[in-house]
Amino acid sequence: MSNIVRGTMLLTGATFLSKFLGMIYLIPFNTLVGETGGALYSFAYIPYNILISISTIGVPLAVSKFVSKYNALGDYETGMRIYKAGISLMMVTGFIAFLGLYFGAEPLAKFIIANENVGAISREEGAMVIRMVSFALLIIPAMSITRGFFQGYESMGPTAVSQVVEQIIRIVFILAATFIIMKIIDGNVATAVGFSAFAAFVGALGSCVVLWYYWRKRKPHIQKRLSQQKFSHAIPTKDLITELFRYAGPFVIVGIATPLYQLVDTLTFQRAMIDIGQGDNYDTALGAINVYGHKLVIIPVTIATGLSLAILPALTKSFTNNNRKVMNQQINQALQIVLVLVVPAAVGLTMLSDSAYGALYGTHRLDITGSLLGWYAPVALLFALFTVTSSILQGINQQRFAVISLTGGLLMKILFNIQLIHMFGAKGAIFGTALAVGTAVALNLWRIGVSIRFPFKQTLKRFLLVCIFSIIMCITIWITKAIFGTFLEVEGSRLSAIIMLIAGVGAGAGVYLWFAYESTLLDRVLGSKVRVLDKIFRR
Repeated sequence: MSNIVRGTMLLTGATFLSKFLGMIYLIPFNTLVGETGGALYSFAYIPYNILISISTIGVPLAVSKFVSKYNALGDYETGMRIYKAGISLMMVTGFIAFLGLYFGAEPLAKFIIANENVGAISREEGAMVIRMVSFALLIIPAMSITRGFFQGYESMGPTAVSQVVEQIIRIVFILAATFIIMKIIDGNVATAVGFSAFAAFVGALGSCVVLWYYWRKRKPHIQKRLSQQKFSHAIPTKDLITELFRYAGPFVIVGIATPLYQLVDTLTFQRAMIDIGQGDNYDTALGAINVYGHKLVIIPVTIATGLSLAILPALTKSFTNNNRKVMNQQINQALQIVLVLVVPAAVGLTMLSDSAYGALYGTHRLDITGSLLGWYAPVALLFALFTVTSSILQGINQQRFAVISLTGGLLMKILFNIQLIHMFGAKGAIFGTALAVGTAVALNLWRIGVSIRFPFKQTLKRFLLVCIFSIIMCITIWITKAIFGTFLEVEGSRLSAIIMLIAGVGAGAGVYLWFAYESTLLDRVLGSKVRVLDKIFRR
């Protein structure tokens, strides 16, 4: 197995496991702190995610590229220089970000919570949670540079292992601290959520220990290469840093897209809900959208984009060689994988939103939370398409346009979010996100079409087929719900919600897979991998 394939498998597996664990722990977390705790958690985590994404997405990839580039030229010293310069820079920027978030917590909380008399969250509680999460900014940026350095040496194990260890330690700390505070010492929700936010710092410490172990293990090998070096490029540190950020910029912009949309909700949601007389429910609705519901929506996105993005390194090669036929095939396959997997998942989640939310997070206030999840689920397709189309733009050397498309989408969110909430209530925030991401996706697709004259005809034909099969799946799920609904009451029982969810997913997925398989759609899009379904459908 090549280093590239092995590394890709390691990183993809670690990323999926981290996201899966990040969803599962919310089940007991919701039981302990409820939707109000989820909303309070989002107040701190969304601005934190924006700051941390800037330092943990683009810059490590840039460091990885630089180290790999100069290592290939036999210049290991320059790779070490960029690592040392990068880690010093990230320590400074991380400290500045920490100070900004820590001392800006109170004014930020005042802006987010327009009226303390509405809802169950005070400004003091919001500021406390923001301060607790800010400590992670002290170490995560520098830690992410170390991950990038190892990747530059084609060593993906340190990144994969440290990601999983970080997530496990973080989750264990969150659940242990929350349980102790809420059940043993009879504390309040704000204190529990504050310690849950601080868990980001604790998890990062665990990751640092893992990376330090790998550093000690790999240090002799690195020093041996340095001692054998015969020449070095005399590149000024200033030029290295400039090029580093020029390369990292588009990755950073794409990586912070979703947190930016969520930040707009965080800053505008309570005010808008108060204006329309629904302020008492704003914390429940916001927690259901930006924390609990988002974790469910993002799972099909992660699976589909992981499969489709595996095609994109080859896309860069095809574009460089001007092999238009192969390039078109690769783009078609990347887009069609998303459509074939995410469309039915999003439609199914919409149909089973009450059952899914009730089964995972309980049936309390399901009239609000389940309905919001149903409206939010289709946005999964737009999230997936934005990720994939942005990566395609990078593959065809149009990565700067991703910045333009994101800016256009963010502008739509800022301009229309409050008006949409006024018109449609809490789900107006979801419509605002859909409008924003949809705008960015439309711009990306337009750019792909005009820059390489890409024909969308095949993708559109298969999308129509996916829609037909999804409609049949919807009818199947509706019939299943009608049958099971005669003796199950989802809104009153978590067990009933679990049974309904299992029955609906089983029936709907089975019907969709059968039609997609028998029509050869799966075979055409996913290739020979789907032959495993012969055991099910060819008996």
